[in-house]
Parts: sequence; C-alpha cells; structure tokens
Amino acid sequence: MQPLVKIGRIAGIEIGIHYTWVLIGVLITGSFVGYLSDTHPFWPSRTIWSAAVVITVLFFASVILHEMAHALVARAYGMPVRRITLFALGGVTRIQKQAANPAAEFWMGLAGPLVCAALGMVCGWLGAWWGRGSNVMTVPPPVVVLMSLSSLNLMLAIFNLIPGFPLDGGRILRACLWWIGGDEIRATRLSSRAGQGVALMLFGVGLWEFLSAQSLSGIWLSLLGWFLLDAATASYIQAEALTGLTHMKVGDLMSHECVSVQAALSLQRFAEDFVLPTGRRCYTVEDRGTILGIITPADLAKVERSRWHDTPVINVTHVLDQLQSVSPETPITEALQTMGREDVNQLPVITGGRMEGMLSRSHILQALQTRSELSM
Repeated sequence: MQPLVKIGRIAGIEIGIHYTWVLIGVLITGSFVGYLSDTHPFWPSRTIWSAAVVITVLFFASVILHEMAHALVARAYGMPVRRITLFALGGVTRIQKQAANPAAEFWMGLAGPLVCAALGMVCGWLGAWWGRGSNVMTVPPPVVVLMSLSSLNLMLAIFNLIPGFPLDGGRILRACLWWIGGDEIRATRLSSRAGQGVALMLFGVGLWEFLSAQSLSGIWLSLLGWFLLDAATASYIQAEALTGLTHMKVGDLMSHECVSVQAALSLQRFAEDFVLPTGRRCYTVEDRGTILGIITPADLAKVERSRWHDTPVINVTHVLDQLQSVSPETPITEALQTMGREDVNQLPVITGGRMEGMLSRSHILQALQTRSELSM
C-alpha cells in the first residue's frame, strides 16, 4: 500500500498516510465533537473542537507506536522494514522479508496490541489520577482527553486481536496454524477466510446499527468491515496464487530471449527503433559483446526529450552488478517477494556473472492464468 503523504522517518523507517486514514481522522474528530457536546454541553465550542482534534492527533501517534512495535520486532528477527503507512484499519508495516517461522509471526503480531493495551492503561491511570475529586462539571479537558485516549487504545488492542487476517489477531492465528500444520500458505488461506467472515459480520452489524439507531458508530463499523473485507480477500487471493507457484523456480518461467541494444545508441533511436515498434518492457545494454546492464522504457523519462538525440542509452542504464538479481534455481515465490521489496517489475537472471535471461511479473501472471484455466 503506497502512502498518499510521506510525513517523515522514525528510526530510519518512512512514515506515510494513506487517503483512507484522512477519512477516518475526520470521522474520529466529528464523533468526538458530537460526544463532547453531549457530555460537556457547558464547554465552549472552541474547547470541544480543540479536545476532539487533540484526541485524534494523539490517537494518530498511538497508531504509529503500534506499528513501530511491529517494525522493531520484525527487525529483531532479521526482517528489514521499509515503511509504515497509516490507513483505515490503523496501519500497515511494509516488511521487506516474510517471517521465517511461526514464532517470528506470532510475536510480531502480538507486539502492536500489547503496546496499545499499555498505552490505554497508562492514559487511564494518568486521567484517573489527574481528575480525582472532580465531577462532570469541573473535570479538566486534559483529563477527558486522557480517558478518551485510554478507551481508544484499549478498543484498538481488542479489535486488532480479533482472529481475522490481516488484523494482528489474524496474524497470531496464522502463526498458530502454521506451527500446528507446518504449512504457511494453508495457514494464510484459513486465517484470510476468518478475516473475511469477521469483516462481513462487522459490516452487517454496522449497517444494522446505522439503519436502526442512526448512529455514527454504525458507519464506523461498516467502514471497518468494508476495508477489512478488501484486505482479507486480497490476502486470500495471494495465498491461492502462491499455492500454484510453490514448486516452481525462476528457470521455469524466465525469458531467454532478451533484445540487446548497443551502449552508444541514442535514446531517440532506442525509443523509435525498439520501444515503440516492439512494446517490450526491458532490454539489455551491451558493448562489444559484453552485457553491461538493462534499460526499460521508464528510464527514458530520466532525460528531457529534447536531449534524447545526443544522450546514449548507457547514461541511464542500470549497471548489472548493482542490480538485484536471481538465479534460475531461485523459487518463484522468493523472486516475487524480491520484486515487491525492491519495487521492480523485472529481475535479471544471472549465473556465475553471466546473464541467463529476464523474469518479469508478466511471466508470473501468465503462469497463474494458465494454471487457473487448466483447473477449471
């Protein structure tokens, strides 16, 4: 999931916001404005809105801490983390490598809810201590903020422990099923199905609550159910796809026919003689019979069009020894993870310093489509 807005880095991990989090942020603020208006009608409008915004911002920080807990546990198990993106269900931590064993998956899933539960208890204790002796008429706004944050964090911890993938509880369930059965993909499939069931239940309960009581919390539950259903379905489809690729290697799908272009060729001639007529997505660049690297049509955008005629392709070539590559014996599932981690659509296949061919996402998709047609 790509962030809509990048807001900075924490411990070297990029933090971003998806557009769905903006929607949830507005909904949280609006909900608390209504709640505080009902429970503290004597508060000035400015105080109510300020408290609602502060609650939303601090809850935003709580979710970041929740995701950072996942990230730090992942790092402890040797799994590099690229970014954290906040979205409707809270957040998603982009880990560059899958969990190697059920224990890593279990503790990574449990870390987030534990942090939220701890934050909820700390905020609740501080709010109770600060507001001791006060009543609804005299309670300070910071106490209300702390108690609201306590409730939000405890609810987030409980919600995330629901056993439906990709919620944290679903990851814990997946880890347990993986440990019991020894089959990671089957565990992902079953926990994703559980996630779909939970999502449909949330959506149905939210819709019923909104229609019967016209409550904003019903909209909240329905939105959560909708986003969870989408995420769980995507996880199930991915698990099904990986099932068909489990025993395949890069050598089974890679292309041995890779068009070569000369290093001195201009970008203009490259575009006119190769890219436009063939529509290919990747080319090798060679000089005197030696392959130097690869170039893709997207690399043309690195140079202003007015300079294409006097810029050789070697200037924008991805040098071979600096590229992430795979060997013919690399499992397809591992190559697919590498593509996702490096955010590329193709990988050079190299053996002993010699380029054997190219593997692209289209090769993998074609294989999946063929298997799907044959199984019908």
